Amino acid sequence: MPKKILLTDDSEPFRRSVAVILVEVGYEVAEAGTGNEALAQLKTLGLQFDLLITDLNMPDMDGLQLMTEAKRIDPDLPVIAMSGSFSGRLLRFATTFGVATIEKPFKRGAFLDLVNSVIETHSKIF
Repeated sequence: MPKKILLTDDSEPFRRSVAVILVEVGYEVAEAGTGNEALAQLKTLGLQFDLLITDLNMPDMDGLQLMTEAKRIDPDLPVIAMSGSFSGRLLRFATTFGVATIEKPFKRGAFLDLVNSVIETHSKIF
């Protein structure tokens, strides 16, 4: 059964291109364009997701807020935070939440290595 990922980014072209990459390697992907959309999906399907990938800089609810709310719904949900704006400081801060981070733009291979690693590590724990 393929692992299910919730991908959240307010840039539709970027989100779609990342979704295609993930689907090509066998993941099932649900997309959300805002933090509120992602939160609604988590509230409905929360325990069905194996990974949350979120941009940190979004207009309605930033990624840090989304991660906080997501952990209330599913404390064991692994998260990858990504950012292209204010990357250094914001991504370092995100790691204090115990999440993996990646700076945009990223290379396909490095991104997939991170996704696979996070999912594999989480699978071994549970």
